[in-house]
Amino acid sequence: MPLRRPLAALSLAAALAAAPALAQTFDTSAGPVRVDRMVDGVTEPWGFAFLPDGGVLITEKAGDLRLWRDGALSGPISGVPEVTDSGQGGLLDVALARDFAETREVYLSYSRPDGFRSSQTAVARARLSDDGSALENVEDIFRQIPSQASGRHFGSRIVVAEDGSLFVTIGDRGERQKAQDLAAHQGSLLRIMRDGSPHPENPFIGNGRGWLPEIYSYGHRNQQGATLAPDGTLWTVEHGAAGGDEINRPEVGVNYGWPTISYGTHYSGAKIGVGREAEGMAQPRHYWDPSIAPSGLAWYDGEMFPEWRGDLLVGALKYRLISRLDVEGGEIVGEERLFADEFGRVRDVRQAPDGSIWFATDQRDGGLYRISRAN
Repeated sequence: MPLRRPLAALSLAAALAAAPALAQTFDTSAGPVRVDRMVDGVTEPWGFAFLPDGGVLITEKAGDLRLWRDGALSGPISGVPEVTDSGQGGLLDVALARDFAETREVYLSYSRPDGFRSSQTAVARARLSDDGSALENVEDIFRQIPSQASGRHFGSRIVVAEDGSLFVTIGDRGERQKAQDLAAHQGSLLRIMRDGSPHPENPFIGNGRGWLPEIYSYGHRNQQGATLAPDGTLWTVEHGAAGGDEINRPEVGVNYGWPTISYGTHYSGAKIGVGREAEGMAQPRHYWDPSIAPSGLAWYDGEMFPEWRGDLLVGALKYRLISRLDVEGGEIVGEERLFADEFGRVRDVRQAPDGSIWFATDQRDGGLYRISRAN
């Protein structure tokens, strides 16, 4: 384990020699930074994950999984489950098991077809072949209950916890009241073991009321970003409606209020629920009004940008930017907006093993970009 980070960093540095030469420089609170477009030829990338050998797995919403390595992008990796590419659904997030170097186990979240026009948010587990060309032993370890026809709000971030279990975000699928229904997965944060069974610390196991045992917290609208802080706590970001995008630090069994409370309004301008507060419902750590349409979320703890250590990085589809949230003592105390309208809709953002920051833009001619020191 002590060698994995340096080897990945060295592999990544070697790959930079094959990267496109064109770069842009921007002034930031950390000084001048350089942004390189590293990966071309990807269509609507949604999630990506760094491999120990310096490669990057990339999902494309239409259903292809690709591997970028040594400056070259592979063709589609075989074995990916069939997906419903409709609306906001498709092949979504990708994550590696903590013991990937030994098991080569990966997880994919995707919209799974389930009958006529109906689909589920699902999580599949597979082994990435030694040469990276195929997924082997593919199996679904989770399927959302109930499935439905809506093409909205799939959620779908996967975060691998320190004990190897998985946090999985599920959106309300456009049916707001489902987020308050503990007999449905919609609008929930789930915690499951790597075989799909409920985590033993989940709050609704054996409740006798039909409440689903995979649910960890609920009352969420559409969480499209999630990340672990250095202390092991989970942070998430979710879309509001017209305003009311939220940063939360979900706690077990807690109700986060949607659609009873929100800092936004419906798109019609109508009030949401009872307003901003209600008894028994948690407040967000931060909110945006107007909305930035948040996407991927990363907690920065790298060496390349010591000025940003301990801060959150949030991708934004609206305004096409990265929001850096200044965190002090567990509270968000400031925001810096980076690269607005420079590169496109930012769908995911992650810290690389060498401390640089990568982000993906989800246009049809999407790409992956690397942020590093300008010098």
